[in-house]
Amino acid sequence: MLLQISELHVSYHKKQVIFGISLTVEEGKVVALVGPNGAGKTTTLNTIIGLLHPRKGEILFKGLNITHQKASQNVRNGISLVPQGGRVFPDLSVLENLELGGYLLDPQKRKERLRYVYNLFPILEERYKQRANSLSGGERQMLAISRALMLTPDLLLLDEPSIGLAPLLVKDIMRTLTQISGEMGTSIFVVEQNVREIFQIAQKAYVLKVGKIVLENRYPLELLSDENLRKSYLS
Repeated sequence: MLLQISELHVSYHKKQVIFGISLTVEEGKVVALVGPNGAGKTTTLNTIIGLLHPRKGEILFKGLNITHQKASQNVRNGISLVPQGGRVFPDLSVLENLELGGYLLDPQKRKERLRYVYNLFPILEERYKQRANSLSGGERQMLAISRALMLTPDLLLLDEPSIGLAPLLVKDIMRTLTQISGEMGTSIFVVEQNVREIFQIAQKAYVLKVGKIVLENRYPLELLSDENLRKSYLS
């Protein structure tokens, strides 16, 4: 098991947000975390990467306890986070953003990783000299994902990758996530409000509501076909 979370309790600004959740992410799988706004989904991602630390519980990554490890060390060990909203360094060029993502790599490896992400998103190669703040919202999201991939993570965490994007671009992003998982063997743990799209590619889904896991399903599309489940957990 690549990632294993057990009985996690997390507070944010002295208010408890996560109440004893447990979940797993297997190697090479796409796992979705869905639920209403305010459920604690972003808090869960921030705790995994190490931006927040839990009050209780345990996080194991590749068999190692990372419960209270710093985010910088988690990145070095193979976890990358793409925050919500396609956050990039706005005054830097596309290339400079990507090079910062691969700051730990030697020049030859950095060049190889640049070639990989340019193959994923050819528009970034076309715009490599442009400042990031001149890109469209979709292009910034592509850049944010690509920057996170520069270190060839074992686990890619994504927070609402489709937010604010046109439907066709959302489908492109989802296809790319499938490609990343298939080609690189990268495990993907994704928070997403566009339930219909993410359930098309996820091999497992967790539903989070008011800080608690209320449902786990290895066949996410089944959740969409059950009207009672949709009304109870996805709205």
